[in-house]
Amino acid sequence: MRIRLTIDGQSADGTLNDSPAARDLAGLLPLALKLEDFHGTERIGYPPRKLTTDGAPQPSAAKAGDLAYYAPWGNLAIFYQDGPAPSADLLILGHLDAPAEQLARTERITIEPTT
Repeated sequence: MRIRLTIDGQSADGTLNDSPAARDLAGLLPLALKLEDFHGTERIGYPPRKLTTDGAPQPSAAKAGDLAYYAPWGNLAIFYQDGPAPSADLLILGHLDAPAEQLARTERITIEPTT
């Protein structure tokens, strides 16, 4: 699924994968999130509810530009640096076509489906 992002007033595109968690996120769109920095590698924000983790894919390490869901905390993570080693708790939901520098400094993001 293609998505459109508004990052600090600028548009960017992205793609959600076909995982159950990504489809669950798609059902919440449009979604506006306030973001904060976490560990100097990602920006995190909290959707209005936890996403499903049923049928989660095999763990993989997050790369810069990835949109992920950290199940224990219920937060979305937007990586602007490559992430840590693969973890079963971190579900990759898709990828954002935005420069890492832009992702690193954003404080607010809106995610909506494209038509």
